[in-house]
Amino acid sequence: MKESSMPNSEHANFPRAGFFRRCGAIVYDLLLAVAVYMIAGAIGFGVFTGLTSSGLIEMGNYEHVSDLLNGDSLYKGIYQFWIALCVGLFYISFWSYGGQTLGMRAWRLKVQHPNGQSLSMITAAARLVWSLLGIGNLWILINGDKLALQDMMTRSEVVQLSKEANQMRNWHGV
Repeated sequence: MKESSMPNSEHANFPRAGFFRRCGAIVYDLLLAVAVYMIAGAIGFGVFTGLTSSGLIEMGNYEHVSDLLNGDSLYKGIYQFWIALCVGLFYISFWSYGGQTLGMRAWRLKVQHPNGQSLSMITAAARLVWSLLGIGNLWILINGDKLALQDMMTRSEVVQLSKEANQMRNWHGV
């Protein structure tokens, strides 16, 4: 077992994060997710433009690539899937490599298993699905143990780090 994937008891005993602290991190991360969305959209648009220019995709009755992407349901679906995949991978990669998105780092939060172990890519992907686009955090307001729906479904937790622990850069190579 790699050293970085072993539980670290030093980081396992922090208190769970509350609803409003999580919301602060969500706002920060939404700004970053919009940037990822825009970059993925530009790349996807560039790929579709290249494919239509080379003749690999027929324009049909459409004058511009944007008309094709908005009008043809297959291409629109592929384009939207690409963008959703990129935004999803943004969260999954940050959660599984270091346990913190940039917004979580700013708010001194970390997602981990209760024993301090980092999430795997599969667990992070399941967490993304169970978060229901952030709505899963409302569960914290209902129960008293500060666990969101995605925490319970993936056996993970979001903890509030001390200032000193938040400065450490050696979690999972970050």
